[in-house]
Amino acid sequence: MRVMLVDDSKTIRRIQRSILEQIGYTEIDEACDGQDALSRVVAFQPSLILLDWNMPNMDGLTFLKTFRQRDKATPVIMVTTEAEKTRVIEAIRAGVNNYVVKPFTPDTLQQRIKETLAKVGAPQ
Repeated sequence: MRVMLVDDSKTIRRIQRSILEQIGYTEIDEACDGQDALSRVVAFQPSLILLDWNMPNMDGLTFLKTFRQRDKATPVIMVTTEAEKTRVIEAIRAGVNNYVVKPFTPDTLQQRIKETLAKVGAPQ
């Protein structure tokens, strides 16, 4: 399974990568913002995207809206500090499949990934 990590924090990407590797995902690509992710997503063809909201150049919500215009199927999990109900609803309306609030535990991230993949019927 191919996973793309989109976050401007190298530390968060490193934490996410470590968790993913522990649960058996090894094909991982990283992007530092939405613009970087858009330039990589077609070539990499991820099976899952973990997406931060607040990033320079192009934020996660803008990336999500742009990405959903051409890909409605690939599951996207928003991993962000944005915990306000209105923001969560906004992300869901834009096409996010699940939501994880930072800081998160490895168990929480792993659980959200499993839930999301089960919901969309993707192989785990």
